[in-house]
Amino acid sequence: MPIFPPPLKKGDKIAICSPAGKIKPDIVHEAVEVLHGQGWEPVIMPHALGENGSFSGTPDERFADLRDAFANPSVRAILCSRGGYGVVHIMDRLAKLPLADDPKWVIGFSDISALHALMASKGIASVHASMCAHIKEGADDPDNADLFHILRGGKPVHIFDSHEYDRQGIVTGTLLGGNLAVLAELINTPYDILDPDTILFLEDVSEPIYKIERIFYQLRLSGLLDRIKGLIVGQFTDYKPDASYNDMETMIRNAIDGYKFPVAYNAPIGHVDHNVPVIESAKVTLKVSPSGKNSIIFW
Repeated sequence: MPIFPPPLKKGDKIAICSPAGKIKPDIVHEAVEVLHGQGWEPVIMPHALGENGSFSGTPDERFADLRDAFANPSVRAILCSRGGYGVVHIMDRLAKLPLADDPKWVIGFSDISALHALMASKGIASVHASMCAHIKEGADDPDNADLFHILRGGKPVHIFDSHEYDRQGIVTGTLLGGNLAVLAELINTPYDILDPDTILFLEDVSEPIYKIERIFYQLRLSGLLDRIKGLIVGQFTDYKPDASYNDMETMIRNAIDGYKFPVAYNAPIGHVDHNVPVIESAKVTLKVSPSGKNSIIFW
């Protein structure tokens, strides 16, 4: 069973780190006000608003912020300010920290998928969810409300519309996944999250169809798709049709042809305004139904 960090209480600190790309300070400050409104104490780490090329800081600076956040017993969650690229620079050092001694919720998505994979490798649950740019929209936003519910110890149920390519079925397993391009880079490393019990969820942004197809065939040829229990296809955005396919979903349908696991398309997970928070490493039941609605139920 995975380790679930303790629920957040009033007055708990949330460290805001930028382990990858740089971010506009105003976005972070607006998110801080929303978190304050929930009764928590956001702490902007020293290099979270920094700039070093396209990154928020040097690898040493980004590592130091995360190391100090993980080591501080008063910090109960770590909110990544944004994604971008760069977590991979510091994963080897993060992996040496005693993360399981005082587990904390890690929150983020996109390039933060690498950090989720690291947490999963340590047996610690984390939250694949929107970051500062969305949190600043306020507590009334339903996805923010679901995130805050999770941080307080709740378990969500996500219901979403079916898709014509769905493969029906009901399956229970461990939910893991994230940004496909990031996860592909971690195959055959200590942070490869695929195992026989996995219900895999995937999303991506600004990747050509042929590049996503290439990764799916890597998963096929390596035998990894033989090992999963179910697949949740999130949102693939900001790409153009190519000579072979008009849309990503048709390519994915063909790339996973022949497998029997349930598949739910059109899940509201990814680089979109409606990006539901999900708990990585949690046990879930995926229901792909003929009723027109699919669901992800967290245990």
